[in-house]
Amino acid sequence: QVQLVESGGGLVQAGGSLRLSCTASGSILTINDMGWYRQAPGEQRELVARITRGGSTNYAHSWKGRFAISRDNAKNTVYLQMNSLKPEDTALYYCNAEIVSQRPYYTEANTYWGQGTQVTVSS
Repeated sequence: QVQLVESGGGLVQAGGSLRLSCTASGSILTINDMGWYRQAPGEQRELVARITRGGSTNYAHSWKGRFAISRDNAKNTVYLQMNSLKPEDTALYYCNAEIVSQRPYYTEANTYWGQGTQVTVSS
């Protein structure tokens, strides 16, 4: 009953920018951490950035200078602003969120993934 839908991917030239969005919908009581991961062809899925409900951020590698994660709690949405894109940023980008749902007699937290949005950077 919970769905994450990403958007904003596409084809961009090296040096360009993209802004990814991911919106959660369904049976949501609250959303804890949200994040972005990516998976390039032939590679494992890897963390790009995560953000807590309070706005604290964590970036993997040295992407912090080019990528910025943010969220709008009122819209159940997380964003990834990507600047100065490089061909090696080409990958399928996935949204991830820990969502707490109300059940009849208890609350339940689960981790959900979006279907992915393709980012292709041409040289």
